[in-house]
Amino acid sequence: MASPNVTAEVFEVQEFPEAARQYQVMGVPKTIINDTSEFVGAVPDEVFLNAILQAIGKPAVEFMPPGGA
Repeated sequence: MASPNVTAEVFEVQEFPEAARQYQVMGVPKTIINDTSEFVGAVPDEVFLNAILQAIGKPAVEFMPPGGA
């Protein structure tokens, strides 16, 4: 979704090796949120959401498994 509260930058690490070193890129995709939370690779939506919440200082959300009680 588009939001004026969210911005994103994408770097080709071979073209910007200084950025790759700064952010210690060892695998792709590497997602960094507000320089406080990061992960490598594709992650489930729940992991992505909790990384955002951590980056903005909010508590993590627990998710129920599908069909769980």
